[in-house]
Amino acid sequence: MAMETRIEQAIFRAIALGQGQDAPPRLAAALPYAVTPGGARIRPTILLSVAKACGDDRPDLADRAAAALELIHCASLVHDDLPCFDDADIRRGKPTVHVAYSQPLAVLTGDSLIVLAFDLLSRAANADAARALGLIRILSCRTGMPHGICAGQGWESETQVNLRAYHRAKTGALFIAATQMGAQAAGQDPEPWTELGARIGEAFQVADDLRDALYDAETLGKPVGQDAMHARPSAVTELGVQGAIRHLRDILGGAIASIPSCPGEAMLAELVRKYAERMTPVAPVQVRA
Repeated sequence: MAMETRIEQAIFRAIALGQGQDAPPRLAAALPYAVTPGGARIRPTILLSVAKACGDDRPDLADRAAAALELIHCASLVHDDLPCFDDADIRRGKPTVHVAYSQPLAVLTGDSLIVLAFDLLSRAANADAARALGLIRILSCRTGMPHGICAGQGWESETQVNLRAYHRAKTGALFIAATQMGAQAAGQDPEPWTELGARIGEAFQVADDLRDALYDAETLGKPVGQDAMHARPSAVTELGVQGAIRHLRDILGGAIASIPSCPGEAMLAELVRKYAERMTPVAPVQVRA
């Protein structure tokens, strides 16, 4: 089965768990709305790629891990778009959840996706309790405080910001989860995979800073100029455009070098190279005037 198919099927099996017979209809409808369209599904793709590189001996567990990680990511987007944070009207080319369903239902949608992610992993305990518990621990660590995406959002309320810590928590946390959970799902030690996830995450945050500064809303499918509007810390503000691009390339070079020795090492290196090509902003037609 193709990796993209594995991911989509796993996500919608998970969503079905939250749509029981007596569920409130509008909240039940908001769950699939919040996870589609799926975009690139980068985090679950990395997770399954690491699991495959490590043997992928329990594909059902890896699929659950990939779906749980994407549910957490989608929940974070629903919450990020709320008026108290980014106040965004568009996400992935369509109205954000709070615009389509109301602010209260957007809060509940994000909360429900988070809980659903952990419920999904807990249901794997009968097959392999040790691996399932390890996956829950990794995902909880990279979701909450002090090292998860909640911490990343919290940095935006500080008057002085450690840019590296901010990037590592806000964006890097779920990429660290992706590499660690991929190894954990395949029965391997997740710790050696931390650096790869951290570097990929840092690269994606720098690339996101560049896109926010340079691209237009039509290209991205979401509002742009948000870093400047909300006075957020940004690699572009700190390093300038060319400095941020150089920093991005340095990070990605280090990411490839950090891949642990494994049967799928070459495959993972090629995956990072492909993402590097996609992330680096080079097409002037996309740059805002």
